[in-house]
Amino acid sequence: MQTRPTISALCLILPGLLAMPAQAQLMGGDTGNFVEFTLRGGINAEPEYFGSEDLAYGPDFNISDVRLRFAGREFGGGDAQGFGVHGAFRYIGARDASAFSELSGLDDVDLALELGVGLGYTSRAFEAFADLRYGVVGHESLVAEFGADAVFRPTNDLTMRFGPRLLLGSEDYTQTYFGVSAAEAAASGGRFAAFDADAGPVSAGVELGVTYQINQTWGIDGAVTYEQFIGSAADSPIVSQGTADQTSVRLGITRSLSLDF
Repeated sequence: MQTRPTISALCLILPGLLAMPAQAQLMGGDTGNFVEFTLRGGINAEPEYFGSEDLAYGPDFNISDVRLRFAGREFGGGDAQGFGVHGAFRYIGARDASAFSELSGLDDVDLALELGVGLGYTSRAFEAFADLRYGVVGHESLVAEFGADAVFRPTNDLTMRFGPRLLLGSEDYTQTYFGVSAAEAAASGGRFAAFDADAGPVSAGVELGVTYQINQTWGIDGAVTYEQFIGSAADSPIVSQGTADQTSVRLGITRSLSLDF
């Protein structure tokens, strides 16, 4: 939910990257150093804010399967099996209370950018991850996300993943998106009661992802995620006036790139 990157620079960079040859060279000469990654660009639909009954549509962007060779050493790689460390990223769009009549009286919430690190496990039939992120922009609090997938490969080109998801948040995080201050309660004219959100579980759900590899360079990737708010988030007046059930859908084209330097 609320993960689409609306940063205009991404939209400007994406067409140029898609136009690159599969083996693009950043600098002259074959130094043996390179970075490989898979770029995904497409569209998604997700709740307009946490607890909203309505969907918003926007661009989807992601970089995955990063593999780096530098100074004779290699790091990462999408085909690596076993345990590995990876970067973690999430973008949460701003909540403008004036844009939603049902949020009248609430304060606006700035956009947030979460960065962190994760530990993952990959095998041919099973994948799992645990990510810890901090809001370097916006909510300035900690969140932890856990997930696991059973992996099915009906054909060599088609991969399906299905499994549970769990999100935890610190008190600053839950208060930012689900809390209602006394001043906000008064400004809402009785629509919302004052509410202090506690740290702990925020949402639990499942995700179904499908990837179709057209060839070695191009692919199609999509996912449907269903989540339900739990714990203190589920008790929030903001969620009560909307819905605790949250569904998001994304669909994009993937492009594998290798850049020498």
